[in-house]
Amino acid sequence: MPEAFVVARAAKHMWEEPCISGTKGSGTVFFSGCSLRCVFCQNYSISTEGFGKEISDSQLMNIFDSLIESGVHNINLVNPTHYAARLEKVLREYNSPVPVVYNSGGYEKVETLKRLEGLIDIYLPDLKYINDEKSKKYSGAPDYFRFASQAIKEMIRQTGNAVFDEEGIMKKGTVIRHLILPKNTNQSIEIINWLKDNVPNDTYISLMSQYTPIKQNESYPELNRRITPREYAKVLDYLLDSGFENIFAQEALSADEAYIPDFDLTGICEI
Repeated sequence: MPEAFVVARAAKHMWEEPCISGTKGSGTVFFSGCSLRCVFCQNYSISTEGFGKEISDSQLMNIFDSLIESGVHNINLVNPTHYAARLEKVLREYNSPVPVVYNSGGYEKVETLKRLEGLIDIYLPDLKYINDEKSKKYSGAPDYFRFASQAIKEMIRQTGNAVFDEEGIMKKGTVIRHLILPKNTNQSIEIINWLKDNVPNDTYISLMSQYTPIKQNESYPELNRRITPREYAKVLDYLLDSGFENIFAQEALSADEAYIPDFDLTGICEI
């Protein structure tokens, strides 16, 4: 990606966790490009193919203004990792009146996150893998867990205990997401075991069932189906018995292409 921001969509989004989307929606800004190469990525057209529009720092701040004027609960930076250094500059200047969400794949350097301290209110990272072979095979990142595990600890250190407003909307905190992949429930359970040993038991965990096969992963036959109710129940039951106090669970209906946003430069063309 170029040095300047490339953005594919900026719009109100209602399908994040309830404490993020609430009743007014989350102000999502989808950045093009990615530091990972997940073969199952639902946002393939922007993450890998790079579709989007190049914008300036001031134009990005105008987008923030438009979203806030629409009444959203927060500004949600989706897949911002590769623009983190530039975002630091923008956020120091912008001083957002609503919480800023850093919504990433979890593949972050702690040094980068430390530069963002005080600028991010809510971290929304994935913890995709614990197995290096799987992360290399499916995302091209054999060192994924080494970085993501330390990044998540740093995110929790920065945000501390979760803070909510009177409507139950998160104002500060960390929510760790894990997407269950087909035929990978044992890896999911290993991740839960690691979380039990390494993060506070009041940490918010979001267990996701929304995995949806896409045409790009035809070379991976084990991924060419949705997860089964039995697979999801196995992992969810284990998580519920793990001692974590705050868990988000998805319905099976979430595994639907209808929930994938249209990357059509919504909210970008008019700036």
